[in-house]
Amino acid sequence: MTDIPIPFNRPFLTGQELPSISDAAARAHLSGDGYYTRLCSGWLERTTGSRRCLLTHSCTASLEMAAMLCDVQRGDEVVMPSFTFVSTANAFALRGATPVFVDIQPDTLNMDCSLIEQAITRRTKAIVPVHYAGVGCDMDRIMEIAQRHRVRVVEDAAQGCMAHHKGRALGSIGDLGALSFHETKNITCGEGGALLVNDTSLISKAEIIREKGTNRSRFFRGEVDKYTWVGLGSSYLLGEISAAFLMGQISEASSITQKRLSIWNTYHQALSVLDGTITRPTIPEHCQHNAHMYWMLLPSAGARDRFIRLMRDRSIHCTFHYQPLHLSDIGSSYGRVAGSLAVTESIADRVVRLPLWIGIEPYMDRIISAILSCVPSAGKP
Repeated sequence: MTDIPIPFNRPFLTGQELPSISDAAARAHLSGDGYYTRLCSGWLERTTGSRRCLLTHSCTASLEMAAMLCDVQRGDEVVMPSFTFVSTANAFALRGATPVFVDIQPDTLNMDCSLIEQAITRRTKAIVPVHYAGVGCDMDRIMEIAQRHRVRVVEDAAQGCMAHHKGRALGSIGDLGALSFHETKNITCGEGGALLVNDTSLISKAEIIREKGTNRSRFFRGEVDKYTWVGLGSSYLLGEISAAFLMGQISEASSITQKRLSIWNTYHQALSVLDGTITRPTIPEHCQHNAHMYWMLLPSAGARDRFIRLMRDRSIHCTFHYQPLHLSDIGSSYGRVAGSLAVTESIADRVVRLPLWIGIEPYMDRIISAILSCVPSAGKP
């Protein structure tokens, strides 16, 4: 009998999503900034400690807003890792800036902070740390560098909801932070995001950018008697139906995080017997991660690819991750490399992500047994 296929990801439903959507429909406010948008924004502000949370239709939208808020112009430079999703670079390249790619650390796969300063020039406008797998970058060091060079910090915390660095929520430490609620994230509404505005001087401008360049937010708060075009912006709001779905997820955020951590820990403990053959994730002492993903490194690209095929033969879907941006035609055209990116290129060839979703628990023995079988086989020439 064929084994039941185990997908890489399966969105978790709390059971509160549909009642919230029905209630949103009954309230007859389906565009953005309605009752559920305010509930979600308030919860995120209380939970993260951010001064202002603005729901958006994607993390990409939040990053684009951040680029505008940082006043990124043509000819500016923005320091970031190459090992990240294209949105990190796109948001700033769309403003005419040059992404400046630096290498990552081999233990956390986060940007190597020791390389940031050498990438900074007089054109640098911002540093964009990416919190890979919900594990925080060394934000103390990044903020110190940024303050010394008088540049902004935009946290790409797409994977970081419910994760912390020294007790502070990821996304709430830099000037701005971007969260994702995409289907693949721990907390989801299918497509969605949030911009965390931590510098209070940027709040008013952020509201204008998000509302198509108008002061509509002030109008709805009764601060002006009509609203009009007051600046540049676009349509970045999340619809109320999606916000209602998100509230159904947020209501169980702590439980979701704990369940995912339990699965992550099961992997981490079981795979310790492969130390020396594979490399497992490292979680720094100052980080409380959110179990967004479980990754491991195999000895070579060939071993990684064979492992993925062997696992799929057993109906278990594992996958690789980012292709380094600097190696793409677009990345080499719009960006530049600061120093060697040898670690990035090696990691990208060898990393594999394992299935991790709530409901996978009954299949964990089967998955781990398959991994223990496939890893040695994958390493054979």
